[in-house]
Amino acid sequence: MHSTSSRRIPKDCDDNPDHGSDSPGSTTDPRRRQRRQVGRKKGEGQWALGYREPLNANEQSKKDDNPLNVRSRIVNIYAKQGFDSIDPGDLRGRFRWFGLYTQRKPGIDGGKTATMAPEELDDRYFMLRVRIDGGALSTDQLRVIADISTEFARGSADITDRQNIQLHWIRIEDVPEIWARLEAVGLDSTEACGDAPRVIIGSPVAGIAADEIIDGSPAIREINERYIGSPEFANLPRKFKTAISGHPSQDVVPEINDVSFVGVNHPEHGPGFDLWVGGGLSTNPMFAVRLGSWVPLAEVPEVWAGVIGIFRDYGYRRLRSRARMKFLVADWGPEKFRQILETEYLHRPLIDGPAPETPVSPGDHIGVHRQQDGRYFVGFTAIAGRVSGETLSRIADTAEAHGSHRVRTTPMQKLLVLDLEEAEVDGLIADFAGLGLSAETGAWRRTVMACTGIEFCKLAIVETKARAKDLVEELERRLGDLDSPITVNINGCPNSCARIQVADIGLKGQLVPGPGGGQVPGFQVHLGGGLGLDAGFGRKLRGHKVTADELPDYVERVAKAYLADRHEGERFAQWVARADEAVLL
Repeated sequence: MHSTSSRRIPKDCDDNPDHGSDSPGSTTDPRRRQRRQVGRKKGEGQWALGYREPLNANEQSKKDDNPLNVRSRIVNIYAKQGFDSIDPGDLRGRFRWFGLYTQRKPGIDGGKTATMAPEELDDRYFMLRVRIDGGALSTDQLRVIADISTEFARGSADITDRQNIQLHWIRIEDVPEIWARLEAVGLDSTEACGDAPRVIIGSPVAGIAADEIIDGSPAIREINERYIGSPEFANLPRKFKTAISGHPSQDVVPEINDVSFVGVNHPEHGPGFDLWVGGGLSTNPMFAVRLGSWVPLAEVPEVWAGVIGIFRDYGYRRLRSRARMKFLVADWGPEKFRQILETEYLHRPLIDGPAPETPVSPGDHIGVHRQQDGRYFVGFTAIAGRVSGETLSRIADTAEAHGSHRVRTTPMQKLLVLDLEEAEVDGLIADFAGLGLSAETGAWRRTVMACTGIEFCKLAIVETKARAKDLVEELERRLGDLDSPITVNINGCPNSCARIQVADIGLKGQLVPGPGGGQVPGFQVHLGGGLGLDAGFGRKLRGHKVTADELPDYVERVAKAYLADRHEGERFAQWVARADEAVLL
């Protein structure tokens, strides 16, 4: 396979597009000259067009020192000399390449989030993101994370919507010991954050689901082993998110990743992957587009390296707000992107392929399901992914007591237990209920998701995790189970870590007018978004907003209106599209 490491990257030059010599690839080459003319017009700071001088502070920081080098300083200097010894460029920049962010200082009101300097928001403790590619964990690995949580993180633990587990209250002095314990069982936090290839989300039922099209986990392992932590892709314009799934439910939200490999059967070549690029949410949401190509399993790592190589070399580096790959894809279009991938990176054409079938059911895997080998896996919900070190430890012990040694986290903040004999299923479900985890498929707790929120996040404006718990308890008390799920995604700020634009009810945290006229925590409402069968971004209703205290009443009112007015088989997103606006307010 071809490696992008052989691709020539222009040497550092100033921002003058005429800089260069008469050597091949300089401005005397018509193709290079044309590219640089485009670069002069757009001024986007693309490396492949010769613009290597940093155009903002983030780019300068990465040029000053490879962010991967910060690990040695953490181990040899900062962990020994303490928080006050940390260089600010490392603290608010390069630490992210090893999954470390300072958490929000307690007691700072959400209204001050946008007005305070970073150093004023910084606490002396860190969030640590444990990287779990494909969500695959042994019970031994889970127990190590649980012990770290209990010993070093005040018992905190959250399952994220990218299959990681996040811990809080981490001291810099404890980081080397935490890393040593993680690495002893094959885990780490390398490039869990930063302008780098983030965790690869993969189908949590890869290799076990009876209805799987193809198992993508070998490709996830190879990408991880070959490229994660390598300088080759450690300096990207922004974060790079990957999804790989061969399950027909498309259980890795492929529409909103930078690159997605989606399982599909080719009429001539058999099972493989459809290639999608350019998805992402935040404040400028865009869905990924198909390149119309079929990729066999063995070639996924090579094609992945080609796509991320394009992003590294052609991605926009001038403005952080336009640096995600989705902006490049939107400007180029899928035809040009595929052409550049084939001619400059793979040096061969890709095979044309069919689109995968649109999924017809949720891909969260909650409940009891039969495996390929005749055993069973069970999917459980912890409300908004919030667990604890003690809970994780008891999950590991309980799973083992019922004969399982494998668990999986999911991109829906859920947890699966694999490899159960039929006789063990009911007992496991009962025992997990005692831990606060539910396998009920109609419960509101299944469909509510929340980001970290103001409790720890420096960007947040409102509380989310506790709000999600209160909302679930109220809705289950008032409405009981649902025969057609309604997803409710709660985000603490506009950045959409909890995917508000693609939820049935998406809630963007902000300050809103309260009953007394003052500003209080609340949410802007998005309705009718979705992925898969109902792919689309939710509609905003004349800037409709609700206070946090009004949230249970509002969701109850809209849910009741849907249940009363829906047609047979009509899903919530379909109903919202035709419903009178008055019933949605």
